[in-house]
Amino acid sequence: MSYYKEKILERNSLQEIRDEVEAALKIEGFGILTEIDIQATMKKKLGKDYAPYLILGACNPVFADKVLEAEPHIGTLLPCNVTIREIKNKSYEVAVMDPAAAMAAVKNPEIETLAKEVREKLMRVLENLN
Repeated sequence: MSYYKEKILERNSLQEIRDEVEAALKIEGFGILTEIDIQATMKKKLGKDYAPYLILGACNPVFADKVLEAEPHIGTLLPCNVTIREIKNKSYEVAVMDPAAAMAAVKNPEIETLAKEVREKLMRVLENLN
């Protein structure tokens, strides 16, 4: 597996797909801590046009607590990012990071086990989007 996994969905709007993504994340115990609107940011900072593109910083507090206890500096790799971007009119890509790939550099067996569990949850999020 690469550092991410994606799914392409047809929807009427970014907001529609975002609502579905947030609901699927909630089922797996995640909430959204941060949001970066790439389209708005690039327009404001660079005057550059982008298609709709959101980065959602998702957090499962139970797992975040466990990994922070096992490795206090792991916060540099948190939260788990989920992206939603328009790839063509009414077609959106939802991508989730692979926490196991992202945290492999930590070389802590406890973190590896937890990261695999979080990966399974994020893969279920994608599976639940239809």
